[in-house]
Amino acid sequence: MNGFAWAAFSQNLALSAGAVLLVMLATFALALRVGVHRIVDVAWGIGFTAVALVSFAASDGQGDVGRRLLITALTSAWGLRLAVHIARRGRGHGEDPRYQRLLSKARGNPDLYALRIVYLLQGALIWLVSLPVQAAQYGAAPLSGLALAGGTLWAVGLFFEAVGDHQLARFKSDPAHQGRVMDRGLWRLTRHPNYFGDFCVWWGLFAIACDAGTPPALVAIVSPLTMSYLLIKGSGKPLLERHMAERPGYAAYVARTSGFFPRPPRGDG
Repeated sequence: MNGFAWAAFSQNLALSAGAVLLVMLATFALALRVGVHRIVDVAWGIGFTAVALVSFAASDGQGDVGRRLLITALTSAWGLRLAVHIARRGRGHGEDPRYQRLLSKARGNPDLYALRIVYLLQGALIWLVSLPVQAAQYGAAPLSGLALAGGTLWAVGLFFEAVGDHQLARFKSDPAHQGRVMDRGLWRLTRHPNYFGDFCVWWGLFAIACDAGTPPALVAIVSPLTMSYLLIKGSGKPLLERHMAERPGYAAYVARTSGFFPRPPRGDG
């Protein structure tokens, strides 16, 4: 398949895996020092940023420079925003209940169990999901309208993520809202604006990889499919909704509000 640097891309896969491993090991060391493993969530966005920057450096002289710059900038902007948001949200809090429950199942040293089950597993997932970011760097085809469409979809996703997160944080900061269901702003259109935004981000980055040609598209398709499954059927929406199910007013919110894709609430108009 002409126009795709398979040998250089294969080397990139190894380099990006090493970069993710370093991020996760450094995060694990910091977690041991501060005494909470919840900071691994911050490493999620940082890991993708590291993959993007390493891939951009490694692909020098290979693919179309405009596409390389575009996908590196978009991935880094998304990853760093998410890392900063999660770091701020968790500041001053103890261990995340999710990790408390997970570590309670550990046989032997709970920290080593966390290293295997949390850090290394998340690192492997970062490497897999970042395939569009890596593959797009090595396509020689010139930048076209498909990349613009992908960037637009990415921007829609970032809007839903960032604005949804901001609206929820502001809502929860008001003591009068304690125990209430957030159903305003973007949360009026979908019960999960941040997950929908993540969905759009990864399909947008995949479109940019498709713009690089058929080989990157074939390599990268696993990424948005994996993220879509995790967000809609896996560890995203279902887990959060089980946690929220007993909250007063949540059943009524579910009845009138879309579970994922935005639309006006039932009964409007």
